[in-house]
Amino acid sequence: MNLDAALQTFITESRELLEDMESALLGVRQVSDPGDSINAIFRAAHTIKGSAGLFGLDGIVHFTHVVESVLDRVREGSIAIDDALVTLLLECSDHIASQIESVAQAGNGDTDDLRARAQPLVQRLQQALGNHHAAAPAAATKAAASAPVAAHTADAAPDAVATDHWHISLRFSANVLRNGMDPLSFLRYLNKLGTIKSIVTLTDALPALAQMDPEASYLGFEIALQSDADKATIEGAFEFVLDDCSLCILPPHSRIGEYVSMIARDGEQPPRLGEILVRCGTLTPHELDAALATQQEAPAQQPIGEILIEQGSVQAVVVDAALKHQKQVKEHRTRETQSIRVDADKLDHLIDLVGELITASASANLAARRSRNVEVQEANSSLAGLVEALRDRALQLRMVKIGATFDRFRRVVHDVSREIGKHIELRVSGEDTELDKTVVEKIGDPLTHLVRNAMDHGIETADVRIARGKPAHGTVTLNAYHDSGSIVIEVSDDGGGLHRDRILAKAVERGLVEAGQTLSDREIYGLVFEPGFSTAEKITNLSGRGVGMDVVKRNIVALRGNVDIMSEAGVGTKVTLRLPLTLAIIDGFLVGLADSSFVIPLDMIEECIEFTAEANKEFTDLRGQVLPLIRLRDVFGMGRSSAARQSIVVIKHAGKRTGLVVDALLGEFQTVIKPLAKVFNQARCISGSTILGSGEVALILDAPALIQQAVHREGRRVLGAENSPGAAVGDAAVA
Repeated sequence: MNLDAALQTFITESRELLEDMESALLGVRQVSDPGDSINAIFRAAHTIKGSAGLFGLDGIVHFTHVVESVLDRVREGSIAIDDALVTLLLECSDHIASQIESVAQAGNGDTDDLRARAQPLVQRLQQALGNHHAAAPAAATKAAASAPVAAHTADAAPDAVATDHWHISLRFSANVLRNGMDPLSFLRYLNKLGTIKSIVTLTDALPALAQMDPEASYLGFEIALQSDADKATIEGAFEFVLDDCSLCILPPHSRIGEYVSMIARDGEQPPRLGEILVRCGTLTPHELDAALATQQEAPAQQPIGEILIEQGSVQAVVVDAALKHQKQVKEHRTRETQSIRVDADKLDHLIDLVGELITASASANLAARRSRNVEVQEANSSLAGLVEALRDRALQLRMVKIGATFDRFRRVVHDVSREIGKHIELRVSGEDTELDKTVVEKIGDPLTHLVRNAMDHGIETADVRIARGKPAHGTVTLNAYHDSGSIVIEVSDDGGGLHRDRILAKAVERGLVEAGQTLSDREIYGLVFEPGFSTAEKITNLSGRGVGMDVVKRNIVALRGNVDIMSEAGVGTKVTLRLPLTLAIIDGFLVGLADSSFVIPLDMIEECIEFTAEANKEFTDLRGQVLPLIRLRDVFGMGRSSAARQSIVVIKHAGKRTGLVVDALLGEFQTVIKPLAKVFNQARCISGSTILGSGEVALILDAPALIQQAVHREGRRVLGAENSPGAAVGDAAVA
């Protein structure tokens, strides 16, 4: 066994478990029945403790054991899960994460610093344990009040076994220890539901000492449990190990036929298992003989679905649906076991190779057309189809759901709202929206700035909100969706909105805007992205120093995206981020200007039409609608066109349309995006470059920036700031 590889697996899985634990802790107070969340929290702590024990990480084991003890009392119902306990457990989760990171970096999760930081947390956990009052689990109490009468009456069925206890037949799988589970802990937990009258440990599966694997489990148990709990409660004691064990639970006074079924199902030799049942006190020798005789005479069992249909209890369609669902669940579990972990660097390398393959395929396509050989062209066409399919599959491997990123902000909202003394809730939608993992990794900081800004500046205090007729608690909403080949992420709040006049006055004061200059609301709100710009009346730990929003815009622009703000006084503010789905490969459309080629992202193109506008006109009529035009020759300073016929490529982004005037339409083109060198950082309306099949370089147009220029020009014209209709868009050109 490779211990280094196993340790890395432990570290990775522990990080994921801590994320699950944090998510469950943040949501446990928002659900009516917190049972599932509490179990998820306990499962995470229990698994980390068990796995840490396998590697001798005693610091993690000791600390997590105390956390697990508290969670055990919470499961029982003897400790209430309130805000104070949630906050404490979140701090414990952070500490376990620090221990895991210490193991990852130094191989040790029990340093002096970590022990010092753990001490006050352990004291608070021990205090929570010391304050609880012993009480019967709620589930057991409820079960005692509603237990079936047949389990406690003396007039049981004639062929029933006269036992007053539950019989539990338990076989753990060989991998239960490797999966971080301690079989004995489940047996100890049974004592909290009642009294174990007898237990028989089965060692038949133990191999010879030389063949024994110390990480494998070979034991089975036959248990007689006296308890007033119901079957669901007893089965719940094994919830975390159901996938790693074979479990059969028979209630008191069960019929002999049920023991027959259990004997047949467990796969043991009937005489051997029968002896064990006698040793447990579950069966008498006479009852054992009757059970074995019944097994020999028992006819083949009729499927329960057929029985229910014959009795008229359910319709055939219901049984069919149940069987279909059962099959889907089984297939889902099978798929889960087929998933594997792949290092992110390997995926990045795969994408690079696919990009090189696309470039080589473009060269082969060009050579095939020049050869005029039909067979070569057909072979190249098949190759191009396979390359395109491979590209799509490779990109799908890098696509991840944004929900995991959104979930991180539940903790941010939880902690910050308490720090600033506001009651703020986080709402999330569109968490299943997928985008490239590289984009996901780089939007964390911008989103953090926006969420914290919304909480600190956007959401009013409770008294102000009540005075304005709003709920006392504020709401921050994260939403994501796809639009025109981009992913749109919205960060909105229901606060007081931006102060338009205050922003404009501050901009005039700083010399960003001339006094008396007329600006649209969008332009005024966009001023908050200027470096050092802030209208905060006081500086807090979160904001007010004029840093953050300019970083947001810089990071988003670096991802070939853009950011926009909409706000309404007294209603709230919405910040919209638009980002490309992937940073590596796109479908493009090739256009020509003189001897140069440019690529437009294909998913932003609506249509191509013939250029019919009059000279010097910046607009054309598109089926009764005004379409603003941008002459790319003017943008890049290429002079007048000598082409006999020009075309318009209609592009759409964020609900806005613009027509790009080009000399030639050259067709679709798989585009491998190559970033521009730092010397071109100031180039506008260009988002990258690509290599054509001929080896020439084509620039990729930044369609959103071009549309923004057209919208800006139209806004200035409406406001009367544009002196002539034929003004060039030189401010959009490459610097």
